[in-house]
This record gives sequence, structure tokens and C-alpha cells, in this order.
Amino acid sequence: MSSAIEVPRARRLWPALLPLAVLALLVVFAVSWFVGRGLRFGPRYGMVLQSPEPAKDFRLMSHQGQYVSLSDFRGDVVLLYFGYTTCPDVCPNTLADVHRAMQLLGSQADQVHLLMISVDPDRDTARVLADYMTHFDPRFIGLVGTPEQVAEVATHYGIFYERQKTDSALGYLVDHTATLLLIDRGGYTRLVFPYKTKPEELASDIRYVLGR
Repeated sequence: MSSAIEVPRARRLWPALLPLAVLALLVVFAVSWFVGRGLRFGPRYGMVLQSPEPAKDFRLMSHQGQYVSLSDFRGDVVLLYFGYTTCPDVCPNTLADVHRAMQLLGSQADQVHLLMISVDPDRDTARVLADYMTHFDPRFIGLVGTPEQVAEVATHYGIFYERQKTDSALGYLVDHTATLLLIDRGGYTRLVFPYKTKPEELASDIRYVLGR
């Protein structure tokens, strides 16, 4: 009769399984850490440009009466939008959503700048834009230019806009692309947000870009 003591199978396997158990715990910890800091393994809501190009620089007059260039904000994140002050719904909804996203970002919002280029240069003067932008968020910057300047910038960024005559007192509205462009710290157009992207979704993707 053998005098060897039979070791339970579970006890024999435990030394081999221990490294795997430790690795699993480390993975869980790492994922929890990233999620807890509001980071993700990639943007989840904006359309990612797989081969981003440097965003074309431009120089336009701000609603504060000073010339502003896109390159002035290098090192921070820029949300670039094309809209106009008499837009009945799309523009005010978008600006309100970005304002809420900025609130959700907390102190990180200091590293984010919303620039709206008016696609109605005949009516949107700097003074008109000043009242409009500060109504949504005093940090927002409205930009105006000549029709030729606006058309050049819009064309480069793939933005369409066109006047449509109406029977209203305004005389016309402007159909325009309603997307919101995100330009990263390095000056690259990185994400495109469709209209009606929720503030929580905007904040999530912006937080990811800020964390890179």
C-alpha cells in the first residue's frame, strides 16, 4: 500500500491558476480606474476621422471686436460650428447642448473653446453675435467675416449653406450643415458630432480627447 498522501485536485491546480487570477484582478482594476476618471478606450459618440488632417487656419473678427485665428487656441480643444443668429431651432439647440456639456466638464471646460462662424454675414454683425453668444455661454465666441471669407473656410471644412427664401418677416433662412467639429490640442480635426448629440455624450468624448 502506498503511503503517499492524495492531494485534492483543486489544491494542485491553485499554484498554476494564481498568476491568471492576479492578472484578471489587475485588468479589472485598470478598467475601473479608466472609467472612474471618465476616460474611455476611444471616442464613443462622435464620428472619428481615421486619417485626420491639420485643421485649416483662418482669421476672422470675433464678436468682441478682435481678430481671432484658429491657431490662437493651439494646445486646447476647439469645437467649431457654423450657424447663424436667426436660426429657428438647430443652432440654439446645439449651443444649448454644448453649454450643458461644458457644465458637465467642470474645470476641464477651461481647455475647451466653442467657435461659431456665422453663415449669414449680411445680418450677423459683431454686435448681433455678441448678444446671441453670451445668451448661451459667455465663453462662446462668435466669428464674422465677408461672404468670401466665410465661404472659403466653410468649403475647406466641408460645410454646406444656402439661403432659402421664406414668407416670414425675416425674408430668408439659411440651410446649413448642422455638424459640430472637434479640433484637438495638436490642431487636427479629430471628431465630427451629428446634430442632437446629447450633452453627456459630447462631454464624454471631449473628456477622452482632453485626457490623451
